[in-house]
Amino acid sequence: MTTNEIKALISLLDDPEIAPQVQGEIQNLGEAIIPFLEESWEETLDPQQQRRLEDLIHQLQFEGLQQRLRVWRDSGGQDLLEGMWLLNSYQYPDADLQALNRAIEQLRFEVWTLLRADMHPADQVQVLNHVIFRNHKFAANTQHFHSPANSMLHRVFETKRGNPLSLCVIYLLVAQRLDLPIFGVNLPNLFVLTYQPEAPGATPFYINCYNRGVTLSRADIEHYVGQLGITSQESFYEPCANLDIVRRAMRNLQVGFEKLQEPAKVEEVGQLLTILTADLTDSTD
Repeated sequence: MTTNEIKALISLLDDPEIAPQVQGEIQNLGEAIIPFLEESWEETLDPQQQRRLEDLIHQLQFEGLQQRLRVWRDSGGQDLLEGMWLLNSYQYPDADLQALNRAIEQLRFEVWTLLRADMHPADQVQVLNHVIFRNHKFAANTQHFHSPANSMLHRVFETKRGNPLSLCVIYLLVAQRLDLPIFGVNLPNLFVLTYQPEAPGATPFYINCYNRGVTLSRADIEHYVGQLGITSQESFYEPCANLDIVRRAMRNLQVGFEKLQEPAKVEEVGQLLTILTADLTDSTD
């Protein structure tokens, strides 16, 4: 369709008799029509028409996000940053993936300048802690633990505050780019990381990013699980997949919207979560 034809189609939304049919035609055009809808929103002074346009824009963005999430899932969810960015784009459709990539790369470079090839794993972790928690002052968002912003990676970079999962994701993305054997661990009520040394006989240990990267032993994790009064599972001690991480971030986001009493957003995030849980067994939070 030409630009004039698209604008003429959008103008027909003013007619209540044919608006539903017009809306269907617009949705068939996909996300490419969003700039025209935004332009129409700016030009109209009718609050009802503005709301109608806002709803259409959101529907188109949400449908596009669902499709991109399916593609990411079907690719095996190999790119953790992309997965977290897709979640980020639910609340912030204009979030810039490359800006997030540059922020991670800056942290990677700063850590790389301080690492040595002969460093002990514990010393490598101390370098990561120094750069991320001391130099850049990332910290736990204890005042607003359930805020949806804690699940939005670009907001965590802006505020330097996050929940256990988002702080671990930043730490993990930096470690991955340095080829350090650090992975996520899906503990109940707390997300941590594990360092899995490659040297024969070396003992794995754990990293609690919500407590500025303090290291823990398996015995510490066992004690934590015991305090929760639940049956221990081997998955509490082993690395989890990127899919598990993004699914958990979605559950965190759902809880945040529940706390804010936004049922429509809770339902939509649930639809996104369904895409990632199809044919999969849900893990324990």
